[in-house]
Amino acid sequence: MDSLIAGLQTFNEKGAEILGNISSVIWGPPLLILLVGTGLFLTFRLLFLQFRTLPYALKLVFSKQDKKSEGDITHYQALTTALAATIGTGNIAGVATAVVAGGPGAVFWMWITALVGMATKYAEALLAVKYRTKNEQGLMAGGPMYYLEKGLNNKTGRALGVAFAVFASLAAFGIGNMTQSNTAALSLEDTFNVPPFVTGIIFTVLAGLVIVGGIKVIGKVTAFFVPIMAAFYITGGLILIVMNFDLVGQAFGLIFSEAFSLEAGFGGLLGAAIRYGVARGLFSNEAGLGSAPIAAAAAKTDYPARQALVSMTQVFIDTIVVCTITGLTIVMAGQYDGGMDSSVLTSASFAQFLGDAGMYIVTLGVLFFTFSTILGWSYYGERAIGYLTGEGGVRIYRYVFVVFIFIGSITTVDVVFKFSDVMNGLMAFPNLVGLLALSGVVVAETNRFRKVAQKEKEEKKSGSVSV
Repeated sequence: MDSLIAGLQTFNEKGAEILGNISSVIWGPPLLILLVGTGLFLTFRLLFLQFRTLPYALKLVFSKQDKKSEGDITHYQALTTALAATIGTGNIAGVATAVVAGGPGAVFWMWITALVGMATKYAEALLAVKYRTKNEQGLMAGGPMYYLEKGLNNKTGRALGVAFAVFASLAAFGIGNMTQSNTAALSLEDTFNVPPFVTGIIFTVLAGLVIVGGIKVIGKVTAFFVPIMAAFYITGGLILIVMNFDLVGQAFGLIFSEAFSLEAGFGGLLGAAIRYGVARGLFSNEAGLGSAPIAAAAAKTDYPARQALVSMTQVFIDTIVVCTITGLTIVMAGQYDGGMDSSVLTSASFAQFLGDAGMYIVTLGVLFFTFSTILGWSYYGERAIGYLTGEGGVRIYRYVFVVFIFIGSITTVDVVFKFSDVMNGLMAFPNLVGLLALSGVVVAETNRFRKVAQKEKEEKKSGSVSV
């Protein structure tokens, strides 16, 4: 075991340097502009739908569905599966990394990414449901690879779909696998002195038992698991903020001032605050990445726009709620320039205000978040492989994915996060191009459902907000 760990550490040092250089190129101005620009473009084309319809969308999450609707899981299960994949290490370790690298101003740019990203997430989910198909096992299959191929309906669309599927199948090992088990291992080692390989073994076994069951088992587990884990972390964070409310105004002031300072906000190629805020914002909520629509495509729904509204709430919950709690706590504690990073910094920040209880909140939050993210991303990865190879390659992919859970637990966080950044950027490019090209379809489907929603409102004489 010692020789294996030593060999991996040597590989990590060289790999981190190479991946860091690649990541700097990928996450340069072109991708940042395309990412935020797509969200802004869709926001205007949809007439600020994410702000107008958020209450209605939140209501839809818990509304009853027509049992005759096609799909494999309920739209609530589709949302919790997507939330399971997004509420993970990005909310705890990713926010900390963003603040360390980009300063407090990075939190502001995470918010901006989320607000425009809600429109992006809506469009992704709508297209995923509209262009979904049934695979050879009779289950729903959808996502960017399908709406790129079927929506664009040309060789370019097929090429973009294949490219996305390749990058997604690889990205699953980074953002949805190794970063998660790595963060969990670091937290348990720091809090309870649990050896990383022990955490790796436990996560590997437990996740493997769920993953082999496919989307229906994953959907049932996340529907039960996600609300509990989110409520636990949010409640603990809100208690901390309320107890130290006198520091909140100062923290917000620092976040806004640093976001627009010449050095932190606009120095260099767009500034560290913008670069890391946008990159970690995407890492957290995945808006524009093209991952969550894969889960949305499996949902039982009668109209693509109905599920799209449900999926849109994912970004709000993930970033505007959960990431804000983490970011505020880190800025309030003021330890972000003290040499700590990742979940260790978040844990120390919580502990500064709540003592050991704060440390335990973060550690347990990490365990819940990382485990659920592994489950969600295992499905994303296998659907990408299913598109590329057919269902025959899915079972093999599942076993390989489970093995990498253990590998991630004993690698260093630097190389894992850099690998994730590279894969995330490569996934985003074809997906964003597809969203822009198919924006007219998104608008048409939205208008179609608006009439349906208005009719339902009149029939039920409810106070629902129309789209």
